[in-house]
Amino acid sequence: MKLADLAPLMERRRDGGMSFDRFRDDAALLPLRWPDDVLEQVLFEHGDNPSFVYDYGAVDLREIAWRLETISASELCEMPTGASDGGCIDLFARNPEHWIKVRPAPVGRHWEEHGTWLRAPILISRQLLDPPCEGLQVWEGRTRVGVLCGRHRRRLHVAPHHQAWVGRPRTAPSGSRSTHL
Repeated sequence: MKLADLAPLMERRRDGGMSFDRFRDDAALLPLRWPDDVLEQVLFEHGDNPSFVYDYGAVDLREIAWRLETISASELCEMPTGASDGGCIDLFARNPEHWIKVRPAPVGRHWEEHGTWLRAPILISRQLLDPPCEGLQVWEGRTRVGVLCGRHRRRLHVAPHHQAWVGRPRTAPSGSRSTHL
């Protein structure tokens, strides 16, 4: 199943003002078995975004196994995103205070108190991309990762490790950190 296969569902979501609960329960999504947080951030919010579809249209969505993982701040700050939004993480990192201020107040308080985000961003194994390669990249949450990198560069309070949803191939080689969700 590719993003293009979900175009009719995305159209119904746009046209009918579909709630996330109705979207999540659609029969087209049942084969995915994705956590609600991933489903909402990736498909419900961005599944028909042209840049997103361009960058990730070749990914077989059924082949992704999700797990909440702990990732170091330094690893996150080196992570790329899709080619269509290649410079956006750096753009957000240039002014992290602004991107925090335009969010609800609890977001800023959480950064100040805990040095991390309220909601885990979504990372994807680059083995799932076409062409496949090593490492992870930011699939959704570019602003959050940019804020993290900007705060890190400015030596503001940043936790050393952060939670993120990580999608890896379901058929990962033995010894990998992937689990089925």
